[in-house]
Amino acid sequence: MKKIDMLTPIGILIGISMVVFGVISSGGMSGFLAFIDVPSILIVLGGVFGTLCVSFPLKQLKNMGKVGKQAFQSKEINVEEIVGTFVHLSEKARREGLLSLEAELEQIDDLFVKKGILLAIDGVEPEMIRELLEAEIAALEERHARGRSMFEKAGDYAPAWGMIGTLVGLVLMLKSLNTPSSLGPNMAIALLTTFYGALLSNLFFQPIAAKLAGKTEHELFVKEVIIEGVIGLQAGQNSRFVQAKLKIFAPVEKRKLEEKREHVREA
Repeated sequence: MKKIDMLTPIGILIGISMVVFGVISSGGMSGFLAFIDVPSILIVLGGVFGTLCVSFPLKQLKNMGKVGKQAFQSKEINVEEIVGTFVHLSEKARREGLLSLEAELEQIDDLFVKKGILLAIDGVEPEMIRELLEAEIAALEERHARGRSMFEKAGDYAPAWGMIGTLVGLVLMLKSLNTPSSLGPNMAIALLTTFYGALLSNLFFQPIAAKLAGKTEHELFVKEVIIEGVIGLQAGQNSRFVQAKLKIFAPVEKRKLEEKREHVREA
């Protein structure tokens, strides 16, 4: 079940708040309004969008919003629950055979787990199961990397377009030195485009790319746990062995807590 990942909007809000606070505390509302310049915004956003259109196919660009949305969502994947599921399935498989696991598939929502169990039920060799599931993981990683690359490239392009806007503003300023009234607007374009480019890159594009990379890394880790569980099922391993093997993948803190609980039970 997906929930809102509050850290992403909170982090962006904190960053924006600190910038706004710094501007207002030094220059008041008039100083804040001086940082709002529509031409500068259009140069950076339009330039970034244009270079993304050159860099990526339309089909991929259409999914940019959908990909970015993942950074604001949190999908709960509990490794302990996965371990418990495979321990239960291994006990049932040893008692009643692998075919008995077909009845358990309806209660499993994860399609990757279902696919692995079906391969085990069909008697596919462990090496072939691992190869097939790891190929699916590699395809997943490639898809995520393609989606994430749009934000990584946008993070690279935004400061560059900020510098281009700065050059535009400087050229306009130098051409209008004899017109003092135009120096201010041209100087604003020159400086604010760099500001906008750096802000978008370091507070939005690059952090979202980093958040997506972290989510992908965790999802791949969980799928590796699932592969080990499926291999254990197919091999008919004892449920305690399966549990001990999969517990290796649990966070260190939780493993230590579980060991303490076991010591208390034994005492």
